[in-house]
Amino acid sequence: MKISVVIPVYNERTTIERVLDQVESVPIEKEIVVVDDCSTDGTREFLAEDLKRRGHVLILQPANQGKGAALRAGFKNAKNEIILVQDADLEYDPKDYPKLLQPIWDGVADVVYGSRFIGSPHRVLYFWHSVGNGLLTLISNMFTNLNLTDMETGYKVFRRQILERIHLKSNRFGFEPEVTQKIAKIKGCRIYEVGISYRGRDYSEGKKITWKDGLAAFYFIIRYWLAD
Repeated sequence: MKISVVIPVYNERTTIERVLDQVESVPIEKEIVVVDDCSTDGTREFLAEDLKRRGHVLILQPANQGKGAALRAGFKNAKNEIILVQDADLEYDPKDYPKLLQPIWDGVADVVYGSRFIGSPHRVLYFWHSVGNGLLTLISNMFTNLNLTDMETGYKVFRRQILERIHLKSNRFGFEPEVTQKIAKIKGCRIYEVGISYRGRDYSEGKKITWKDGLAAFYFIIRYWLAD
């Protein structure tokens, strides 16, 4: 089963070239779809030239709309049966692709989450971020009746037919709780978690998510639990 790697990008000029090199180096047949969310730091111009050389798909958003909107554009243009989300900030290691894909290849999973909290190496950073992640995952699990350990993970893999059964709306970081709520409602959807390595960034290195996004995630958990 061929995979499409969808990479949402916003102002990641210092990391995007290395991310593309790492994704390309994984010895798995794949399509790479990069969505630039109207970057202003030179990323957009770099991608316009670099992806011509690499031969990958580039989507240029007409305005900055957020990660969720970029992913929707990427999903719409991805062609393969398995779709994997890859952030552009070097926090997640493409060497974990075989581990993430194995449950789907084995025919036992329809969706796979890569958990930062179940035993794999990770950079030690902010205590309150880990508390916030744990709290949001707990609340999400209460409404979905899942037993995830990392709802907010950036590594998510889907069979195409699962994404085709849900209608995503969130534009920013609400994508994570929204997609989790909606796949939990699909009867018979098999969800797996695998441990992944994680090299988190601090704010001086360009980390974008803030406490406001945490509050928004709580809102989206409730909203999409109530929504049809």
